[in-house]
Amino acid sequence: MPIRRVTPQEATELLADGWTYVDVRTIPEFDAGHPTGAYNVPLMHQGTTGRTSNGEFVPVMEGAFGQGARLVVGCAGGTRARRAAEMLAEAGFEQVVEMRGGFGEETDSMGRVVTPGWKASGLPVEDAAEPGQRYEELEKKARGGAS
Repeated sequence: MPIRRVTPQEATELLADGWTYVDVRTIPEFDAGHPTGAYNVPLMHQGTTGRTSNGEFVPVMEGAFGQGARLVVGCAGGTRARRAAEMLAEAGFEQVVEMRGGFGEETDSMGRVVTPGWKASGLPVEDAAEPGQRYEELEKKARGGAS
């Protein structure tokens, strides 16, 4: 099933209609700034030797949101979001879109900006998260704990 791709402006329209933004960047990237109201479920974790896959990505998404959730998935520039959206679709999520441009920007192979991201589009950004929006809390919720 092909994943629908939306611009940051289209994503804001979906969010206004009740969709949820899930930022799949690493925890440090999320903490440095993210779309206002975003939830963080990293596709990869940042370690001392680089990034490693988060083997709990799909289970945490299922437990925290459920397969019926309407999700806008974003990352830094689009690559991780595309993979995350594909993984979610394969797991049975039916209402998932990938936000082009990510938080930063989508570039071509020559480094030229193809799609400005969330921040470059002047959309609301925050560096704090509301209770229940950070990965640690979502992971706990997915395991049956309180958020």
